[in-house]
Amino acid sequence: MDTVTIINALVSGLLTGLVYGLSALGLSVIFGVIRIVNFAHGELMVLGMFMALLLFRWFGLDPLMAVPIGAAVLFAIGYALQHFVVRRVSYLPDHMQFLLLAGIAIMLVSGCLVIFGPDAQGVQLDYALDSFAIGNLIIDKVRLYAAIAAVAVASALLAFFKYSSTGRAIRACADNYLGAKVVGLNVDRLYALTFGIGAACIGAAGCIILLLVQVHPYLAPAYTLLAFVVVIVGGMGSLFGALLGGMLIGVSEELASVVLQPSMKTAFSFALLIVVLLLRPQGLLGRVAR
Repeated sequence: MDTVTIINALVSGLLTGLVYGLSALGLSVIFGVIRIVNFAHGELMVLGMFMALLLFRWFGLDPLMAVPIGAAVLFAIGYALQHFVVRRVSYLPDHMQFLLLAGIAIMLVSGCLVIFGPDAQGVQLDYALDSFAIGNLIIDKVRLYAAIAAVAVASALLAFFKYSSTGRAIRACADNYLGAKVVGLNVDRLYALTFGIGAACIGAAGCIILLLVQVHPYLAPAYTLLAFVVVIVGGMGSLFGALLGGMLIGVSEELASVVLQPSMKTAFSFALLIVVLLLRPQGLLGRVAR
């Protein structure tokens, strides 16, 4: 195994990991504010992937150009889910919330099966097999474009939470629910906005990741599990942690594929998860619960 191969694997893993991180941002945002774990995460992401697939087939729209549309549609779905369904069980025990979201996930998968069928489907892009060469470093165009799009969406999200009044209000709800109610914030509306924003991130990630993999309805549980691994490694509720966790998982998978064999990449990711849980249970950038 030569150094050039390792470096290429590291770069490829970092680029893929940024897309993983964007996907996990949606899960982290929802949990960090509402304290509800979205077990329908992967299903919403697959919905975004199918949406980008349809836009490509009907209008020839590049999945990267479909990102705003996918994010907007998933925002509306997420807002409606929180406002009309999830908030009505928010006071129930965690296992009841899990059952509700698991039921929603099954309905989404079944709907995708009825509409799109069980076969894997993808897009054929002109630049799919192109790459940039920098000396001995080979960078796939699709991975680079996907990573740039993921960074752009994640940066917009972070700027929204830091600089906008609505973003600061959402952060206030996350920090102190009772205090937010006392000062007159409409917490129910802000929670619905938060779920919508988290779903929008998932939809954007779905559009982007269609560049890298083919989509089928049964892909959803794998991406739900991947998002959980990413946010646990990075720290539940930490936005920067989600991005860091995504990059680490992406690099670990790529290195496992090159150094060992492709079938070992999932085992490598879970090995990293176990190490983090043993050494830092709150995640790399997570805060210790008080």
